[in-house]
Amino acid sequence: MNSETKSPETAVAILGGGCFWCLEAVFREVEGVRAVTSGYAGGHLELPTYREVCEGGSGHAEVVRIEFDPAVIGFRDLLEIFFAIHDPTTLNRQGNDIGTQYRSIILVTDDAQLRTARELIEEMGEARAFPSAIVTRIEPAGRFWPAEAEHHDYFVRHADQPYCQYVVAPKVARFRERFSARRRQR
Repeated sequence: MNSETKSPETAVAILGGGCFWCLEAVFREVEGVRAVTSGYAGGHLELPTYREVCEGGSGHAEVVRIEFDPAVIGFRDLLEIFFAIHDPTTLNRQGNDIGTQYRSIILVTDDAQLRTARELIEEMGEARAFPSAIVTRIEPAGRFWPAEAEHHDYFVRHADQPYCQYVVAPKVARFRERFSARRRQR
């Protein structure tokens, strides 16, 4: 499905669930995650910029590319965290962030990821895990474009900023509370 390169010890997951600052802040704390890169995927422009993506015309979603060790954490485990830290029932929206660039999306890199994502969404739907239907899209990964440098480690560098305090920090706290066993030991 995709030419994502990875070593035999790592795999790649690409997820979008609103602002990439939130996802990056959470997944960088997950045991078994080796790297998290904020970026853009799913659009039609070459080398998209943050401004182009935020304006909504590029077709890209804000996403994170997660390199992980599947011997430590599985793709399904990452998806369970993903679904716990964003609202997969709102179309093209996360809170006050509105537009297709904030859509809930899983960009799969192979058929196994496709099956896992479909199975988990079906299980959550049957269990009525959310009050509304899950609208998360599942698509082939395609090209990933890293975001500009100022977007990397954003929460770490700007934790006092109001957006980080009111939007990012609660998601990090929710992860730490609900998935304490999955948190990287420092």
